[in-house]
Amino acid sequence: MFIDSHCHLSFSELKERLPEIRQAMKAEQVDKALCICTTLEEFETVHQLATTYENFWCTVGVHPDNENVQEPDLETLVKLAGLEKVVGIGETGLDYYRLGKRTVADMEWQRKRFRIHIRAACQTGKPLVVHTRNSSEDTLAILRQESSTAGGMQARGVFHCFTESRTVARAALDIGFYISFSGIITFKNASELRDVVDFVPLDRILIETDSPYLAPMPYRGKTNNPSYVPLVAKQISEIKKLSLETIAQATSGNFGRLFTQTL
Repeated sequence: MFIDSHCHLSFSELKERLPEIRQAMKAEQVDKALCICTTLEEFETVHQLATTYENFWCTVGVHPDNENVQEPDLETLVKLAGLEKVVGIGETGLDYYRLGKRTVADMEWQRKRFRIHIRAACQTGKPLVVHTRNSSEDTLAILRQESSTAGGMQARGVFHCFTESRTVARAALDIGFYISFSGIITFKNASELRDVVDFVPLDRILIETDSPYLAPMPYRGKTNNPSYVPLVAKQISEIKKLSLETIAQATSGNFGRLFTQTL
């Protein structure tokens, strides 16, 4: 019924509780989960989760926040993306939130890394899982630039854990991307984000936990896991004044269309 489109089950706080979490997922009718890769060093563990469990899939990529890790190159990403049950490229993107003493100009290494992921997505035809924080203008610009030079291949994918404005959502939709919402939309101070949920068409929405982070209310502050994703769907159903079953059916269908190998 429900699909968690973005979770980190390879992280120790979830991996060590996997039997319990899978049981909870079944009880809450969470049928599938996409396990997200954040470093190449982590990929083997993430991939093993996907190949061990019939209702898990995975991605390959390097998170923009991760420094001092193996840098991805196009050949490596394309090769790993061709393995069984690897259905997406990422988590990738830009993050200018923790600049510290650095400037945006100093983050060229992030932009270069992002471009490599986009090229891998265009070459393989697999969707991007895009992370953007305090960097939406550059994120959108690079997506447009790379797609325009990709020999007719258009990058597609999802802006995950969306926390940006309606304007950014409109721009992402205009270039063909889906928008994924997390438990943040249940937080008391997220009224502007709930307005964005109302704005995004139902046929372009995914739901996620981003677990172990961002547990939805009433579990805020606790360790998140995929069994909580129905609470995100419930909030969307209240915003859009549609039944929970309608939201579950729509978001699961959207997931299947984007990550076609999971059908």
